Amino acid sequence: MPALVFDESSILDVIDAVVNKTFQMDFNWDWPGGVAFYGVAEAYEVTGKEEYLHLLKNWMDERLEDGLPKLSVNGVSMGHALLSLYAGTNDQRYLDTAIQLAEYLRNDAERFGDGILQHTVNSTTYVFHEQAWVDTMMMAGLFLLRIGKLTENKEYFEDGLKQFHGHEELLQDPVTDLYYHGWDNMAKNHMSSIYWGRGNGWAALTMARALELIDVTHPSFMIIDGSLRDQLSALARLQDDKSGLWHTVLIDSTSYLEVSGSCGIAAALLSRGSLYNKYTQKSIASILEHITEDGKVMNVSAGTAVMDDIDGYKGVPFKRIHGWGQGLALVYLSQLIKSTNRVYA
Repeated sequence: MPALVFDESSILDVIDAVVNKTFQMDFNWDWPGGVAFYGVAEAYEVTGKEEYLHLLKNWMDERLEDGLPKLSVNGVSMGHALLSLYAGTNDQRYLDTAIQLAEYLRNDAERFGDGILQHTVNSTTYVFHEQAWVDTMMMAGLFLLRIGKLTENKEYFEDGLKQFHGHEELLQDPVTDLYYHGWDNMAKNHMSSIYWGRGNGWAALTMARALELIDVTHPSFMIIDGSLRDQLSALARLQDDKSGLWHTVLIDSTSYLEVSGSCGIAAALLSRGSLYNKYTQKSIASILEHITEDGKVMNVSAGTAVMDDIDGYKGVPFKRIHGWGQGLALVYLSQLIKSTNRVYA
């Protein structure tokens, strides 16, 4: 495969703009900030810019003064930033707080079936009884693997694996190899049965990250590797040939092209080395075109429930910027910098 071609200095400038714009946004302790700060932590790791770590530390320290809010599965996504802050500062407070989040998942979070985490949000209005959403692979599954690996806590780690395997069983379609958005365990169906772009980005990205944490001799490695391998093969062939992006409904070319899901998918493709370089190369220019000079990541769909039908997904607005768009763009751009199969423009 031809090596990737891009200007590293330009990518670093874009990362800087996106990080700075992200910290001009206001976040509660919830998943928009959780994903945004996951991306900031990735940017810090690849650039070594201490100012990114300081920005993240300042935000977290202010929130920790107030104590933890009522938790949800989505809200646990903040644990990613806590683990990165602990790695960057060796401050025990961050790890202690992350452990509180892991203990919430282990002991208090709603589950169904064989211990699968029910999708929960920071709201008493919206309750999704016995529903599994693909988002949970990012918000909680990967977090459990990360904290389990860091603390050598086998219970956390094995629970994280359980979430990956359970969501694969419930959500990955054996015919298309794509992931459905959700599963209703009471109705025993996939509700609207949509292959949602960002949802497949969550699945692909987190499986790629999970494989970095699992020993190749562990049986789970080949299970997750196989799921990701087949999914990426399908996703690569669904890339819009002209733009290099993916549609918000993956198999519907009349649905709009969406940047956050495209970033998650493209970052996962990068994890396979040069195998998918021709697809990744197509994505670079288009994703950069959707990032403004002041760091706004555009064409990002708003928060998306499991909608009633395909028109519901096509009608989700994409006018404004969102924390998950900022974060997934940072993950993608950082992965580009880390890639070894490249040349400089």
